[in-house]
Amino acid sequence: MITVTEAIATPGALKRLADEGVSIWLDDLSRKRITSGSLADLVASGSAVGVTTNPSIFQAAIGSGEGYEEQLTDLAVRGVTVDEAVRMMTTADVRDAADILRPVYDASAGRDGRVSIEVDPRLAHDTAATVAEAKQLAWLVDRPNVMIKIPATEAGLPAITEVIGLGISVNVTLIFSLERYREVMAAYLAGLEKAGERGIDLSTIHSVASFFVSRVDSEIDKRLTGLGTEEALGLKGRAALANARLAYEAYEDVFASDRWLALGGDKANKQRPLWASTGVKDPAYKDTLYVDELVAPGTVNTMPEATLNAVADHGEITGDTVTGGYAQARADLAAVERLGISYDEVVQQLEDEGVAKFEAAWQELLDAVAKSLKSKGADAR
Repeated sequence: MITVTEAIATPGALKRLADEGVSIWLDDLSRKRITSGSLADLVASGSAVGVTTNPSIFQAAIGSGEGYEEQLTDLAVRGVTVDEAVRMMTTADVRDAADILRPVYDASAGRDGRVSIEVDPRLAHDTAATVAEAKQLAWLVDRPNVMIKIPATEAGLPAITEVIGLGISVNVTLIFSLERYREVMAAYLAGLEKAGERGIDLSTIHSVASFFVSRVDSEIDKRLTGLGTEEALGLKGRAALANARLAYEAYEDVFASDRWLALGGDKANKQRPLWASTGVKDPAYKDTLYVDELVAPGTVNTMPEATLNAVADHGEITGDTVTGGYAQARADLAAVERLGISYDEVVQQLEDEGVAKFEAAWQELLDAVAKSLKSKGADAR
């Protein structure tokens, strides 16, 4: 298999994907990836033009301790709190990654070259605290190409509007439902309107809406398998793609509306759909499924390294695989509903689980850092 390093010389499917208007972002970050030159190589080759992070990614990176020993020792000697230590480490990584991606940011007029960092997941249901955290993270990272990730919970929606209204670029995360996605786009437009009223240059504000893919199949496939009928089994692996394709249809609708056109005249940027959770979880499916089948102009696909490697090696990029499939997508979701699987119930469950998983990962990270700080503080004394 071609690795992302080898893909520098033979971009193949990655280049075809970019040529179709898909921005390839890497869904991973660690101190080692920065210091080893791995991220710089990916960026220099054009294999990745952005980076996304989340609490689980930082838990894996910092929890291992690799590359963070010196900073942890310094933080321990200073006697900082666990929360402060975690934020000092995560924002340092994001700041360094943003510097590596700055040439892409400049060359794309801010469209790409972005690095995302998420607000504390424990604040997902607190609007005011989310806004305050977003402002703090933007200040701490202090790079124009940072994007602050805000979850698309009910409390997150007004926070998105307020943060965009302050001129801060936002990556909206944990979107599973079509209805919530439309609410996210409305929140973005409301934020742009606020920013305009404040005299902020709208061309400086960018946003992506992270629509999660594989987790939809994981949950619906489990229920289809439980039914066990021929019809149910025949629908496996179709719901996630259907859901994402209908999300793109909603995107096309909203960003052709009169409300958008009024803002677009002021050089505002569309909030691009970002396909997240694109690593295949069922080994029965092709490992590039959620890349090959979600090609559409003006989208972002953020991939874990294994998926990026797979696309570079054997991805099949055959042009737009989204816009011609709306009717089939509606039929697939309707067929799932007819079998008694509630779409609304599934997407709400996935949102709740998504927030809970990030909260758990964040707590594991805090616990690991607390242990390291205690140990290194004792050694220093």
